[in-house]
Amino acid sequence: MIFTDKQFVRWDDLDAMGHVNNATYLTYIQETRFLWLSNVEMVVARAEVDFLEPIYVGGRFVDVTLWVESIGNSSFVLAYEVIGENGVVHAKVKTVQVTISPETKKSRPLKDSEREFLTTYLKA
Repeated sequence: MIFTDKQFVRWDDLDAMGHVNNATYLTYIQETRFLWLSNVEMVVARAEVDFLEPIYVGGRFVDVTLWVESIGNSSFVLAYEVIGENGVVHAKVKTVQVTISPETKKSRPLKDSEREFLTTYLKA
């Protein structure tokens, strides 16, 4: 299963080069990830972005799709696409999330309920 959210491209997302700033893509995926899964204590351990086609215009929405690529013992990999008008893929992103204990701030194994939820979004 794939989760999709709409993110609004604000005019101030555009940088001096006239396109959406590279760091803003991580904000788009962060907002989507938070809507999808806000009740798990986790940190982003890695983020990887392939910028494919610049976004040159603000004042419109892009779709951010998200799915689970793999599940480990205490971490999982999410994959995303930022998709604009006419199905243009502007960026492909991967992040590695590590579950943590709120008390110790150290990594912890995924709970069975978390693993079950993640499995529903696992794309083979």
